[in-house]
Amino acid sequence: MTSWEYAPAPESREIARLRPSYRMFVGGEFVEGTGEPLKTVNPATEEVLAEVSTASASDVDKAVATARKAQEKVWGRMPGAERAKYIFRIARMIAERGRELAVLESLDNGKPIRESRDVDIPTASAHFFYHAGWADKLDYAGYGPDPQPLGVAGQVIPWNFPLLMASWKIAPALACGNTVVLKPAETTPLTALVLAEIIQQADLPPGVVNILPGAGDVGSTLVNHPGVDKVAFTGSTEVGKSIQSSLAGTGKKLTLELGGKAANIVFDDAPLDQAVEGIVNGIFFNQGHVCCAGSRLLVSESIADELLATLHQRVSTLRVGDPLDKNTDVGAINSGMQLAKIRELVAAGDAEGAERWTSPCPLPERGFFFAPTVFANVSQSMRIAREEIFGPVLSVLTFRTPDEAVAKANNTPYGLSAGIWTEKGSRILWMADRMRAGVVWANTFNRFDPTAPFGGYQESGFGREGGRTGLEAYLNV
Repeated sequence: MTSWEYAPAPESREIARLRPSYRMFVGGEFVEGTGEPLKTVNPATEEVLAEVSTASASDVDKAVATARKAQEKVWGRMPGAERAKYIFRIARMIAERGRELAVLESLDNGKPIRESRDVDIPTASAHFFYHAGWADKLDYAGYGPDPQPLGVAGQVIPWNFPLLMASWKIAPALACGNTVVLKPAETTPLTALVLAEIIQQADLPPGVVNILPGAGDVGSTLVNHPGVDKVAFTGSTEVGKSIQSSLAGTGKKLTLELGGKAANIVFDDAPLDQAVEGIVNGIFFNQGHVCCAGSRLLVSESIADELLATLHQRVSTLRVGDPLDKNTDVGAINSGMQLAKIRELVAAGDAEGAERWTSPCPLPERGFFFAPTVFANVSQSMRIAREEIFGPVLSVLTFRTPDEAVAKANNTPYGLSAGIWTEKGSRILWMADRMRAGVVWANTFNRFDPTAPFGGYQESGFGREGGRTGLEAYLNV
């Protein structure tokens, strides 16, 4: 039997225009931070990509003061139609530099180039395009005849979607007349700093957007700064709880998008091949580094064996390797620390008696890689069913009735997303009405659009980002 293999199809890393060093962005200029410089690493090769200047507490003070001045004297007073021109210009420039940004994102983050190219960068640009349209229509957004900006927004973003999360947060803040101080993740600061270049080239007034690389201490200083009026955080539930506790009683507006342990529910009437593709996309997209990943598969008992056999066959075809190869399906785990966490939880699954199947795909000898893994015979009490693994690991449970599916799906402290696979529209609506999740997908998974609000429930956070609803978080209403 003929065996077909894909020839390597690497994207050139030269397109990223990688520089040996990057500086923080404050007041419309790139300046040296007074914090300890960090080295950002390519997780696929473990090589140092660049040295990045980081912020200290005094730099946070300066950035917040600069943002306050820009908000009160320029940006907050500017007519919405004028703000829209700047935001639209940024959107176009992201799209124009899309290939460069995609390569840089894959180098710094480890995700496959086709995901950076086809998902992250276009969606980042789309958020700016969409919110540019709202800038002069806020009076008609349903929040009163004259909604006002909050002031200075302090924003902290994670490492799993670096540029997309930056755009996700900056675009609505600007559209509503706020200024921004943003801290990118310690391990993935590069595309945020290239976004700063784009912002500078778009002639955005100095101080409207400021970007401060650094570790967790910089984020803590920023969110607790008395000059910040609004905090937006995406990251772990543990850190989110700490932020909520520290801001209690301060009067600051807060939105949190935190962890998840989403249920992907497959009924016996679902189209099997379509469901399997949705399951694969739900958990192995972006190496499972997705807060709303469908990491718990709940499958009707009557089709469990057939579905698992089909799923194993499909997952075994996924190619793990060089993120810059256009044939790669699963790239590198973002850091050695995250890889260690994944291994710890997988070992716990083994110890607790779950049935482990791991893809036989070859792994690169160097870099942070983990083969796609599926656990069957999982019980609700196991750590792999309760804790967010944030990696390419799927836990499979079964159910017999819709009521049991709902009970098992909701048996979690999280509530960010869920998926339902069935041909019956009435069942979809019945299930969606009972799911304790901020987003419920029907016969699809991981679908995002800037026009649709996204957010969590319970320990997955609160508040919504995106769509008309997401504007409220940046308006004094």
